[in-house]
Amino acid sequence: VQLQASGGGLAQAGGSLRLSCVASGRAFRTYAVGWFRQAPGKEREFVAVIRSGNTRYADSVKGRFTISRENAKNTVYLQMNSLKPEDTAVYYCAGNLYGLGLQEPDRYYYWGQGTLVTVSS
Repeated sequence: VQLQASGGGLAQAGGSLRLSCVASGRAFRTYAVGWFRQAPGKEREFVAVIRSGNTRYADSVKGRFTISRENAKNTVYLQMNSLKPEDTAVYYCAGNLYGLGLQEPDRYYYWGQGTLVTVSS
């Protein structure tokens, strides 16, 4: 399984971006897909996850970000609205096979290459 994230770029505070994560492999719909981010000098942190239609968000993005998936296209999206400068980071999508530890990066087996999001004030 390979994951490829895209859609990052430069946005102004208050603006929006939509990230996409395209997965190879027919088993895509059977596992959870999460988004994580890592800002310079900081640890990788959980952003959002979707599993069997259920979603979970970090408190810092709740109400602003929406995760969704389109199984027919093997794609998971992260719609990011009301962006803030503190959202600036490299965003990664990842696959979790067993649905355990959904907020823990170490529980994810498959990782995309990351896409940079920069939010200016």
